[in-house]
Amino acid sequence: MPQTPGAERRAQHKERFWKNEDAFNGSGSGWFKAPRTLPLILTLLSQRELTGGRDVARVYLELLARHLDGGVIEIGNEADHAYAAGYTGSRAIRTWHERMQLLEKLGFIKTKHVGNQRYKLVLLTDPLTAVASLYLRGTVSEAWWEAYTMRLLETREADEMRLETSLAIADAALHGRDQGETETSPR
Repeated sequence: MPQTPGAERRAQHKERFWKNEDAFNGSGSGWFKAPRTLPLILTLLSQRELTGGRDVARVYLELLARHLDGGVIEIGNEADHAYAAGYTGSRAIRTWHERMQLLEKLGFIKTKHVGNQRYKLVLLTDPLTAVASLYLRGTVSEAWWEAYTMRLLETREADEMRLETSLAIADAALHGRDQGETETSPR
């Protein structure tokens, strides 16, 4: 398989400096897809100002790791999810529930209650739309937003058109309108 010049250069670095080391390459099963902006998103979800000191980053990361396709996660045993997100003891599930509720309030997930299970189905929303909504509400700093949008463009997760569309969707949802009813201008 032909490699890009960058991939060839990185392979040479690996060969030169870490010849006998087993490197992560993301191939095989057991890996999950994630946006290249994930470190910024996790940083945002850890900010005390946004979450009131309730760090939801580990819960979000755990949900991403369980995601297989289509944005939907079927929650099995809630205690397993709580444990994987780092919560143990008698309050583990309760703490996990609180973080799930906050993730939903922030717009990163939508949930479906089925039977006696509060979180049976979870939809991972487009993180760009969730972040755009937080930005339009004034809960994301201008500096963070600029770093995030620059990384989106750099990694080609989004182009200017997708960025504007996400802002329009977030603005419409924020004001209870259909997407086509308004033009969006950031704060």
